[in-house]
Amino acid sequence: MVPHLFEAHRYKVFYGGRAGGRSWSFARALLFLGFQRPMRILCAREVQNSIKDSVHKLLKDQIQIMGLGKFYKPLDTEIRGANGTEFTFIGLSVQTEESVKSYEGYDICWVEEAKNVKQSSWSILIPTIRKPGSEIWVSFNPELISDYTFQYFVVNPPEDAVVVKVNFRDNPWFSDVLEKERLRCKQFDPESYENIWEGNCKPAVEGAIYYKQIAAAESKERNQICRVPYDPFLLVHVVIDLGFGHNMSVGCVQKHISEIRIIDYFQVKGYDLNDVSLELRKRPYNWGRFFLPHDGFSHDHKEKKTSQSILQALGWDVPDRSEIVELSIEEGIRLAQLCFPRLLFDEKRCGIRVDETSTGGQVYGGLIECLRRYHRKFNRVTGAFTTPAQDEFTDGADFLRYVCQNEGSMLNVCLGDQWDMISDGYDKQGVDQATGY
Repeated sequence: MVPHLFEAHRYKVFYGGRAGGRSWSFARALLFLGFQRPMRILCAREVQNSIKDSVHKLLKDQIQIMGLGKFYKPLDTEIRGANGTEFTFIGLSVQTEESVKSYEGYDICWVEEAKNVKQSSWSILIPTIRKPGSEIWVSFNPELISDYTFQYFVVNPPEDAVVVKVNFRDNPWFSDVLEKERLRCKQFDPESYENIWEGNCKPAVEGAIYYKQIAAAESKERNQICRVPYDPFLLVHVVIDLGFGHNMSVGCVQKHISEIRIIDYFQVKGYDLNDVSLELRKRPYNWGRFFLPHDGFSHDHKEKKTSQSILQALGWDVPDRSEIVELSIEEGIRLAQLCFPRLLFDEKRCGIRVDETSTGGQVYGGLIECLRRYHRKFNRVTGAFTTPAQDEFTDGADFLRYVCQNEGSMLNVCLGDQWDMISDGYDKQGVDQATGY
């Protein structure tokens, strides 16, 4: 794996599991390059509260191992070479577009533990490292496939990027002690083994409520996250989580026998129900009923109307509160877990979306992203996971609960005049427009 590090490339990306030797390889290569000629090398990570959080000690140790103690002088917050080479260490989370300008003359930037680096940090850093011939080195153990770093550098790598998956098999320093740890993990924690040692992405974050369900849904046997085209012969029901103060989550569901198909999903913030209605009407679907959560039947303090009455005035068929199923959060979670094997998610509309028109290709998470990251809080005193966390992923998870709670009330056939109306429109629009594929 080392030869790649001495070739000229804009990006050098090493990712994989534990004990792959990525950090050692990067450190040794950078020390060697800095020995050959004067260089300015920036060592960055997302959060660096002190120099102890950086790779300063790793580089210091490698200096001694490589016998370069007379050439390099490690100081408290930097490392200097006898020829003028310097290593600088920063945390990206505290940088601004103005403060990071001072690093534009650096030759190489090494970003360690890059899985934690936020999209906003990359958007500031990448255009800053712009000296002719400059390089960005990236090393990390991946977590989720939807993480921005993984999407940007591995799934859709930029031009002139060398991307290498490096695991324990590639590490010339892999010891017998580590081999015993690896085998023990494989035996007693097989779910974590693939991520920890093989460097494969997790199906969900640690403590994720739907961890096992997402893992099963992604398996080749189930393949529940796939292309799920709109079927014009079935009604499309709308389910919404109003998300007051958060994102409003809206999804379109078709029911076929026991199969629950989520064919469309989007999140909006700052929208009112009229905006949502207009957005939905753009879709050439055969509309069924519009299912609201329990808070959709309370009067809005501004409108003096309920969400139900607003939507009914907009022409939607909204069931009364007595027709919807209301469960506690925990009861709803258990029901959703039981329903999971019957769910199908459209991989395009419910999955990761990349806006290629934005700088760097902005990644947007969808419903699957919410389910991967919907987790319980961890009590460090008791060592136990407790209640579900309330964050930006909660709204999507709430939407799924409402789908599962009400799927029994979702009609799965078109009736009478309603079918005549949609079949006429379907004939005029054609298959591609009607299905969206």
